[in-house]
Amino acid sequence: QVQLVESGGGLVQAGGSLRLSCAASGRTFSSYAMGWFRRAPGKERELVAHISKSGGITYYTHSVKGRFTISRDNAKNTVYLQIASLKPEDTAVYYCAARLEVPTMLPYEYTHWGQGTQVTVSS
Repeated sequence: QVQLVESGGGLVQAGGSLRLSCAASGRTFSSYAMGWFRRAPGKERELVAHISKSGGITYYTHSVKGRFTISRDNAKNTVYLQIASLKPEDTAVYYCAARLEVPTMLPYEYTHWGQGTQVTVSS
């Protein structure tokens, strides 16, 4: 089992930046592919980005390409999501998730989830 705890969310003005962190404990963090998802009010949970176990392969959904950067530090058991040029439509609860296989876009294929961290972007 792995436990995930997100942090770093908050209220920020449009155009601002945040860095979200997801700290993992439990089984070997480097065994897990990681994803960041978000759920905006009234919308389904959607993938934002995912990263392979080694960190060598990343994927971003179209709407965040060029603005979001996913990274991981396996020595610190942490995955990050650097968010820049925030827009009001980025307002959501952001979740990190883990799975033992290769990363995917589908939330139901992830077996471990954090509790989420709220990001609110004001215009």
